[in-house]
Amino acid sequence: MTQTVSLIAKNIKHFRDVKNLSQKEICADSGVPQGQYSRIENGKVEPSVSTLEKLAKVFGVSISEFFNSTDVDINLNLPLLEKLKLIDNLDPDEQQALLKMIDLAISNKRMKDNLQQLISQ
Repeated sequence: MTQTVSLIAKNIKHFRDVKNLSQKEICADSGVPQGQYSRIENGKVEPSVSTLEKLAKVFGVSISEFFNSTDVDINLNLPLLEKLKLIDNLDPDEQQALLKMIDLAISNKRMKDNLQQLISQ
């Protein structure tokens, strides 16, 4: 097994764990046969580009994430990233309302942090 195949396998397994999905679920969503997926995740075969495209779509990541040699952020919140991508599908008024709520939450956090800092002085 080459280092690249091992790296791809490790990252694919990590993304599946983060999404809390079974191999069977990944296969159903991607159309990749379960035996082939298992061999990919275990680093026994080198996946094709088309297979990587299918898996990347299921995980909500770009293909390049499979080649990321730095430790993948364990706290990566893929469901949150998926939600952020869906913002583009909202009407402009809904997008503005959502952005205002985010701004309010950030302002609230900053105010709490500032008050805490003042209290501790």
